[in-house]
This record gives sequence, structure tokens and C-alpha cells, in this order.
Amino acid sequence: MRSFGRWLLWIVLAGVALQLFFVLRIAAMVVIDPTSTAFMRSEAWRVGKESTTTDKRWRWSHQWVAGDQISPNLKRAVIASEDAGFLEHGGVDWDAIETAWQKNEKRQQQADKRAAARPDRPVREPKVVGGSTITQQLAKNLLLSGERQFLRKGQELVLALALEALLSKERILEIYLNSVEWGEGVFGAEAAAQRYFRKPASKLSASEAARLAVMLPSPKFFETRQGSAYLARRTGTIVARMGDVRIP
Repeated sequence: MRSFGRWLLWIVLAGVALQLFFVLRIAAMVVIDPTSTAFMRSEAWRVGKESTTTDKRWRWSHQWVAGDQISPNLKRAVIASEDAGFLEHGGVDWDAIETAWQKNEKRQQQADKRAAARPDRPVREPKVVGGSTITQQLAKNLLLSGERQFLRKGQELVLALALEALLSKERILEIYLNSVEWGEGVFGAEAAAQRYFRKPASKLSASEAARLAVMLPSPKFFETRQGSAYLARRTGTIVARMGDVRIP
């Protein structure tokens, strides 16, 4: 029992040390721009490995720009598309999480019914709805793996609260827009603006910004489907919403 108790104590201490490490990393971001994120590093490893084992050409683009060098249109578009309550919540939108949970349960039940009705046919796994805020997405991209695990999701919630406690909304949005993925090897607003519109992020129009915002949930998918009818429709919807969006 004593041996078990010591192991348990070491596990608790390791957990506390990890949280302290995360908090110190976030606190440093008050004045230091992060040069990369955990997700960017994992993607760089994957892309680099693929380029050495296949004929796929290495492509990587990321350039940090100050928040005032990112068009207000893009800030409004991303909030309108990804997190309408960004300025109101404290990092976690519990109502959105509950709604997403209910949608996921309903979709799973429907998938189970289809599987029972046609046991001889494969049934596609239902699409999982997230409900994550911009702050949660930043927490995941900055410091965590992309695996869908209950423990990782819990850590994401803790880090989102820490981000909100230590950084301003303006800083959170600045870091998010400079690090989020916008295609294969394309990270941040400046790289995305240059990749898709051949202009700096500061010059993005409302429709261009909305188009980039719509891409965010599935950037690699939409990168190769720029003529998508859904992309065009959704862009129009986000442009219409942008006038009501306040930015930090």
C-alpha cells in the first residue's frame, strides 16, 4: 500500500508540474509571440516525412504579423463563423457544448438505427459536432495533440480557462489568427491571404475574409474545392453576419 501511495503521489505531482508548465507557457505569451504550435510541429513532421517517402512536394508557409496588420474583416468573419459569443464567454461556451453533445447523440442513434435496419451494409460513422470556442481551439493547437480523447478534452477546457485568465481577448484572437491552419502547410492569416488572394492579410475584403473563415473547420478539404457551391453560399451568409460582430 505504501508503494502504491508513493506512485499515486508522484502521478499527482507530475500532473501539477505539467499544469504549471502550461500556465508559464501561456503567461509568456503576454509579451512573446509563439513561433509555432504543437499542431504545427506535428504537421511539419508529417509533411516532411511524406515528402521523403513520396513524390509529394514540400510546402510550408507561415509568417507572424501583428494584430493590427490583420484586416478587421477577417477578425469579424472568423468570430461570426467560429464563435459568435467570443467576447462574452470566459473561454468555454457550456451551452454550445451541451447542444453539440445532444446533436452527436442524435446522430449516433440515427446511425445505429440505419445499421440495425441494414446489417449487411456498412454504415458511415456520424460526423462529430464540436462546439469548441476560439479559445478552446487555440488551447488545443498551441499545446495539445489532435487526438480525440476524453482526458485531452478535459485538459483543453482547463487551458482555455487559463488563456482567458492570463491573456486579453485581443491577444487570444491575434495568436489564433497567426497560428490556425488554412490548408496543407499553410498557417496563419498572412500565409492564407497570400496563398488564396495574393495579398497581405491587412488588405482582405469582407468577402475574401468570409471565404477564409468558412474554410476553417476543414481547411485541407476546401483548399482543393475553391469552386464549391457550399463555400460560396456559406461565404454570403458570413458576410451578412459580419456587420453585427464586435471585435476586441
